Amino acid sequence: MRVGIIGGGATGLAAAYDLSQLGHDVSVYEKNDFLGGHASTFNIHGTPVERGYHHWFTSDNAIVDLCEEIGISDHIKWVPSTVGTLFDNHIYDFVTPWDLLRYTPLSLPNRVKLGLSSLKIRRLKNWKSIESETAVNWLKNNVGDQVYEAFWGPMLRGKFGEEHYEKVGMAWVWGKMNTRFASRKHPLAKELLGYPIGSFKKLFDTLSEKITSMGGKIYLSTGIDAITTDSGRVTGLNIEIQGEIKHEKFDVVISSTPSHIFDAITEGLSTEYRRNLRGITYMAAVLLILVMDRPLSNKYWLNIADRNIPFVGVIEHTNLIDPSHYNGSHIVYLSNYLTPDSKYYSMTQTELLNAYIPHLSKINPKFSKGWIQEIHHHKIDGAQPIIGPNYSDRMPPHDTGIKNLYLANTSQIYPEDRGTNYSVKMGRHIAQLAITNLCST
Repeated sequence: MRVGIIGGGATGLAAAYDLSQLGHDVSVYEKNDFLGGHASTFNIHGTPVERGYHHWFTSDNAIVDLCEEIGISDHIKWVPSTVGTLFDNHIYDFVTPWDLLRYTPLSLPNRVKLGLSSLKIRRLKNWKSIESETAVNWLKNNVGDQVYEAFWGPMLRGKFGEEHYEKVGMAWVWGKMNTRFASRKHPLAKELLGYPIGSFKKLFDTLSEKITSMGGKIYLSTGIDAITTDSGRVTGLNIEIQGEIKHEKFDVVISSTPSHIFDAITEGLSTEYRRNLRGITYMAAVLLILVMDRPLSNKYWLNIADRNIPFVGVIEHTNLIDPSHYNGSHIVYLSNYLTPDSKYYSMTQTELLNAYIPHLSKINPKFSKGWIQEIHHHKIDGAQPIIGPNYSDRMPPHDTGIKNLYLANTSQIYPEDRGTNYSVKMGRHIAQLAITNLCST
């Protein structure tokens, strides 16, 4: 069969790889001039690094298995993570459960409550039992207002903003937490994180080479104007190439675009399916990346539990991967998740740096702007869908209701949170689903 795949990220390339292996005629269309989607890379001192920080957990079997299959598993380095929380200008360790007992912004009884709430989330196997609750209500009921305001509340407000944090479902928090719990060999162990030396580009380049060696085609800088249908069946794609529209016929189309884009380019969707697509709100990941001549902290992942600070996380990549890979420089991501109406969303690189700089001394009192060698600014739209209560009732299914047309994007990774592991898992699932459905007709 002829298969058109929209998007050259983890989902699209995983699907293309499986379908090409089975002898199908696959074409991948990517609007950017690079592969990788949300995990795409740029160069620092000639070495590729992700536009948005990325790593794998030990439980990320789908992507680890794929790396083994395509022969790059020996590039994966597993490193104990270092995690902290910044509160009132002090960094508290959050590496093991024992560190909860040292979180002095809370009284000892409240620290115990915080620990017990994490344990309760870990032991909860049936996420459906909490799906109807918002994260705010469940957490307040289980830890009390003081613990919520000192820990969970700032995290939720930082991640989703004042206008959205109260809408987030507890099942999303459950999925996020359980991914991290699963990366520990036992409850008291340190978390292990994986990273492919040479960056995620190694994965995407290898997949690209495998796909093209099997006859698949990958087109960069190529947009899709429309997904065409006729009588409830997909017919092909209107492809935009250098300002001109060309129609290509396909037996199957798989789209990994965000839901609002899929809604805009697709003919013939039902009213109900469009309603589900339009009910999904996304936040953009806005990253300011500092290349520095020395470390900012000794933590890989620093949660910001102070909403007077205008970013939500500090991810120091070179506290996970040795600076020697980057000519001795230290790479620090200042992370934010924003909607387009946020003033920080539309700021230039210089404006964002000026807004952030005064707060870096709260992380390291010795910080000086002279430490910064380079600055990079990346904005990744459609990065984080806002998942509310009872989302499974509204989540658009992969099967769109149009025969042989499938949607596979981050709004359909539920109750887990989005990430390259689940994107690979979803891409391979959609490839198998397409084959199964064709064989049954």
